[in-house]
Amino acid sequence: MTATHTPFNVLVTAEHWAPEAQALVQAAGGQIHFMAEPVTEASLAGRLAQTGAQALVLRGSKPVTAAVLRAAPALRIVAKNGAGVDSVDLEAARAQGVAVAVALAANAPAVAEHALALMLALVRQLPQLDRQVRAGGWDGNWPGSHWQGRDFRGSTVGIVGYGAIGRATAQLAAALGARVLVLRPAGQADGFGCEPELHRLLPQVDILSLHCPLSERTRGLIGEPELALLRPGSLLVNTARGPVVDEAALLAALESGHLAGAGLDTFDIEPLPQGHPLTQLPQVLLTPHVAGVTRQAALRVATLTAANIVDHLAGRPLPPGHLL
Repeated sequence: MTATHTPFNVLVTAEHWAPEAQALVQAAGGQIHFMAEPVTEASLAGRLAQTGAQALVLRGSKPVTAAVLRAAPALRIVAKNGAGVDSVDLEAARAQGVAVAVALAANAPAVAEHALALMLALVRQLPQLDRQVRAGGWDGNWPGSHWQGRDFRGSTVGIVGYGAIGRATAQLAAALGARVLVLRPAGQADGFGCEPELHRLLPQVDILSLHCPLSERTRGLIGEPELALLRPGSLLVNTARGPVVDEAALLAALESGHLAGAGLDTFDIEPLPQGHPLTQLPQVLLTPHVAGVTRQAALRVATLTAANIVDHLAGRPLPPGHLL
């Protein structure tokens, strides 16, 4: 990668960024500035104006609103350190001529592994068994025990959202013997079964795994009618975005027993408020939006984000799918 000759400023919406990513930007003439939490609309607008940043590294779902963009006349690119840009006003960015880029597929293997881990833990009821043993119980392989697990092999896993993460999850699930059914036009899912309509897919699956981006089209995609279409005893895994699922409807389906469990890495409100009803349900496995956070994935994401910034400011085309 050749260095650009014009110095530029990069603002990171966090207090740290991978040293390897910083080195790529600095080698191209960039000066990096950081922000302390909490990052609000007002603080972000103020720091952009103060630094005169040409590039913004978006870590997390910080509010890149029309007002924030208006405060940054020098800004040329918002580079998400990841894939989800639901906190960015894309229409305002387009109107202002600000590019929006993502580190496409860089953390897909990590998120897919996390989704599969949630599936396996729920199928084998690992959280409940762990708590039981810690409390001195032993309802296992023992005379008089009535506990039985269930196999993951032979389950039908429904994939909603067939981008890089959905595709990787489908491949992992199939490798462990699951039947995979993808919400997608027939013949466009790498040999997996397809259903073009959500209402036709849901009654066929034992585990529903969500991987779609959050948009007006997908907000509340899985609500009370959709949950009712799932088989009794089904499981739901969400490593996409919390608002894709109607949280109240999900709680009702779990409390009624219609859903046997859920594995959730994303929520309507993050961090999840203390005492939230989801935390009271033993059949729910919760993780703090870390599905894509591994050392290897973090390095891939950060260096791709840095490359997106350097290449765009130098007038070079970005890889396919990186520029929204």
